[in-house]
Amino acid sequence: MTERAKRSLRAGLRWTSLRLRLVVVFALVALTAAVSASGIAYWLNREAVLTRTQDSALDDFRRQMQETAAALPVRPTYNDLQRAAEQMASGGPGYNVLLVDERERGKPITGFSDLDDFTLDYVPDSLQKQVARKQPLNSDNEHEYHLFWQRTSIAGTPYLVAGTRIIGGGPTGYMLKSLDQERQDLNSLAWSLGIATTLALIGSALLAQAAATTVLRPVQRLGDAARKLGEGKLDTRLTVSGTDELADLSRTFNRTASSLEKKVADMSAREESSRRFVADMSHELRTPLTAITAVAEVLEDEADSLDPMIAPAVHLVVSETRRLNDLVENLMEVTRFDAGTARLVLDDVDVADQVTACIDARAWLDAVDLDAERGMMVRLDPRRLDVILANLIGNALKHGGSPVGVRVRTEGEELVIEVRDHGPGIPEEVLPHVFDRFYKASASRPRSEGSGLGLSIAMENAHIHGGDITAANSPDGGAVFVLRLPRDASELTGGGADGAGGRGDDDDDSEDGGAS
Repeated sequence: MTERAKRSLRAGLRWTSLRLRLVVVFALVALTAAVSASGIAYWLNREAVLTRTQDSALDDFRRQMQETAAALPVRPTYNDLQRAAEQMASGGPGYNVLLVDERERGKPITGFSDLDDFTLDYVPDSLQKQVARKQPLNSDNEHEYHLFWQRTSIAGTPYLVAGTRIIGGGPTGYMLKSLDQERQDLNSLAWSLGIATTLALIGSALLAQAAATTVLRPVQRLGDAARKLGEGKLDTRLTVSGTDELADLSRTFNRTASSLEKKVADMSAREESSRRFVADMSHELRTPLTAITAVAEVLEDEADSLDPMIAPAVHLVVSETRRLNDLVENLMEVTRFDAGTARLVLDDVDVADQVTACIDARAWLDAVDLDAERGMMVRLDPRRLDVILANLIGNALKHGGSPVGVRVRTEGEELVIEVRDHGPGIPEEVLPHVFDRFYKASASRPRSEGSGLGLSIAMENAHIHGGDITAANSPDGGAVFVLRLPRDASELTGGGADGAGGRGDDDDDSEDGGAS
């Protein structure tokens, strides 16, 4: 994936995370505020419009009942009621009137202002009962009959229906006022408020986008700087402007980066100094060690002819000299890995022949059971593979005991070599440290023959091939080391390498990181 594609992907992820959340939060807040404001405005306007229309109609109807209906004779005729109803309707603010009275007892008569638009069937029964009910008189109520009203819907159209009786005898009057115009006005208001809410939502989204961009741009720069710092570019710094919290965060980042750069530089200098010291010491020790080794070998050849009291000392000197020589060689190999100068020298290798040669060179044939199919070709560094095998098998023989099983197989494009012993296994607290340098599994054996570097060197040689080594305990007992290497390491060297990374210690098969 190209760097540009990575930046686009990161930008997309940012959009789906913080930026999107900011826009959504802004939009939700704006939507909630707009809907709440619109709802309140609509409700207040609706009540105001309906109350104004209703009060106007009811006041006029009450006045018409007092002036017109109350002036009718005690036993009005149909024509009297009809004229009175028409007169009341024509003088009112657009409502129909219905008057009900009795010409004779038990013979009601009705007058309509408009028979097609308003009949008694339009008046709810509950309203008729309330209008006809005589109210008890008391200090709080001076009238037997009151004006009652109700909002209802007839054929989908909203209406205001009201009714009352003339006190002291007279007709009962009902009015029917259409509220359709008010409904249309309120619908127009609702549409206007809906459009205003939508515009507010769009505006809030745009403002949120602008605000998110303003806020996230410094955060993005901070994230890019932190990413570069994590990639090892310790000289990365941010340009600080302003006095807000993000500016303080940028200053803190710059101070942290400066402190980290200084500490890493100090650590690198100390590490380089230590590595140079070990390398120089190892080189300086090689010359006297070569002479001492030669003298020790001569003494070893003459040990049988020496005084029996001196012979054990000679053997001890020879053994410790060889151990010191192995340690120096291992230290030199470690410094090559640390300095990054170790190189692969690749060749086509028959794995079975390579393992057999490693075992035979160290006289381990009787102690090792080899399970390897001949003709299994890989392209690796044969010398480094020999170093790995020598350390793994030698460690198993030393700490696990024979027989040691070595099984070679392939898994896809990987070469897998499994070394299993039949010892007591590796303590659980030791397992995480078996590949650490100079690690001793038991403090009671600080002067064991191993240098404490064998398994560490084996791991470094596996890593330089692009492979790895794992250590575990077998359920059947004993420790199991599994080496995994690519079958072709050419890609790590650009198709092959002819540079050597220094001589590995083919003879050092000791390591105290195994089972004790």
